[in-house]
Amino acid sequence: MLIKRELGVELKASARQYPVVTVTGPRQSGKTTLVKKYFPRYRYYNLEEPDTREIVQADPRGFLARNEEGFILDEIQRVPELLSYIQGIVDKTGKRGQFILTGSRNFELMETVTQSLAGRTALLCLLPLSINELRTAHVSRTVDQYLLKGFYPRVHAEDLDPTKAYRNYYQTYIERDLKALIHLRDLNQFQKFVRLCAGRIGQIFNASALASEVGVSVPTINSWISILQESYVAFLLQPYYANIRKRLIKSPKLYFYDVGLASYLLAIENETQMNRDPLRGALFENMVVMELVKHRFNRGQDHNLYFFRDERHHEIDVVIKAGNMLRGVEIKSSATFHADFLKGLEYFEKLFKGRISRPAVIHAGDEHRGKEFTVLNYKNAAGVFED
Repeated sequence: MLIKRELGVELKASARQYPVVTVTGPRQSGKTTLVKKYFPRYRYYNLEEPDTREIVQADPRGFLARNEEGFILDEIQRVPELLSYIQGIVDKTGKRGQFILTGSRNFELMETVTQSLAGRTALLCLLPLSINELRTAHVSRTVDQYLLKGFYPRVHAEDLDPTKAYRNYYQTYIERDLKALIHLRDLNQFQKFVRLCAGRIGQIFNASALASEVGVSVPTINSWISILQESYVAFLLQPYYANIRKRLIKSPKLYFYDVGLASYLLAIENETQMNRDPLRGALFENMVVMELVKHRFNRGQDHNLYFFRDERHHEIDVVIKAGNMLRGVEIKSSATFHADFLKGLEYFEKLFKGRISRPAVIHAGDEHRGKEFTVLNYKNAAGVFED
């Protein structure tokens, strides 16, 4: 089953405007399938393959001279020196859409790309499937099924057992990506750290507490979380704060890019366990936050999402910033709407009076449009950007 990806529209548009398009995202999110589909005549090279890398590194000018229709260069971070040669070519020809690059290491790739191709490349990010993409492919799941299966394409396209699929994914990540990024004295400590992170989804990231539990230093914890971010495993949602007379939390909240991987790390293996797990609400929140991020990324935009919390524990799960306006969003796993869901939103509105657009609640139940707020079902979470 080939699932149509929403980023395809932006990918084609970017190739008409820029000589280079760079697509980042986690491994197995569908980057290669996407770029091959939209650029079928381009020469494709996977720079993960040792023999291909050897050819490229031995004679980069000769390799790039083969270009006719265009190039797809997969995992470009494996041969970063090639970017300087690409820069020379695009500066000389000015042809748009010449090179389609992909990569699965965010910070490393962005550093090399922005240095060599500043102003010459569009930067796009393909995350795992969105609920809307699955719906378009006529794939429908229950809440617990989404939380358990996650959103990696192969899990749905091939109906894989999610526990086995994410076990293989995680082990491949450890063996393949991690060894290239860091030298670990004790792999068990890092694995404990990753599982502890899964148990803290939706919570403030506290490096000191994690360092104490894992038995390593705070700088080590900060280094490890950066690696999880770089590899598209962990996502840190930054707090929104302004010059107001309140003491606000300024540390980020921790989420995972894919909720299925988090469920695997929490040892949740079936829907019965999911339904009873005390972290189900946090996993639901994680899923919705990433749905909002995917919606923005699939349109080539920054996500512009934050959260709000002060030291008195007044909290808004998501704050959407659009210019000077702010929209508060509460996320609840309940299928029944309760008036209590609005308390934090009302406080937030008083705090930022005059800057608040219509607040919203995203939950697992029916939709409703009140006079002063909107209630959305999680499957239509992206509606908060359109209301």
